Amino acid sequence: EDESTHEAIVIDPSWDLEKLTEIINEQNLNPKYIVNTHWHDDHTRGNEELAKELSVKIVQHDASDLKNDLTVSDGDSIKFGCSELAVYHTPGHSKDSICLVGDGKIFSGDTLFVGNCGRIDLPGGSSRELYHSLFDVIANLSDDLVLYPGHDYGSDVTSTIGSEKRTNLVMQKVSEAEFVERMGG
Repeated sequence: EDESTHEAIVIDPSWDLEKLTEIINEQNLNPKYIVNTHWHDDHTRGNEELAKELSVKIVQHDASDLKNDLTVSDGDSIKFGCSELAVYHTPGHSKDSICLVGDGKIFSGDTLFVGNCGRIDLPGGSSRELYHSLFDVIANLSDDLVLYPGHDYGSDVTSTIGSEKRTNLVMQKVSEAEFVERMGG
């Protein structure tokens, strides 16, 4: 949310659209876009219904095969109110995975979790691509960025990039071959 204008984006809506709509109304938010970090159903279920209800556009990476209104590529930005999130293409979990970075935050979808990363055994997954996304993209971002992953699988809901680089096994720098072997292919 951009606090000065109350314009907002909805990232990866899927499960409880009624509750999400309730929060939007309670907080007097003015959503501009639905942004998908990747195509998987647990992140996109209900997109069309919510987009219609909120009168917003659906945005996703141009490698996605899902129905959308706008596509983004690496290096693009998504603007809402006075806020802006940079788009980083981070394939590996899926071919169309993106992370959104801005205002001291990173919304990582299923690319990076607190203490782990997204699976690579689903269609479009690639351990080699994930290696480059983690070490050539995410590891080069500010250590102070607060991480908001697409799933909460541990005791902590958020973390920082710096903390993940220190404590997350998948962020411990190894060769690409070692990483691929560790990830199982």
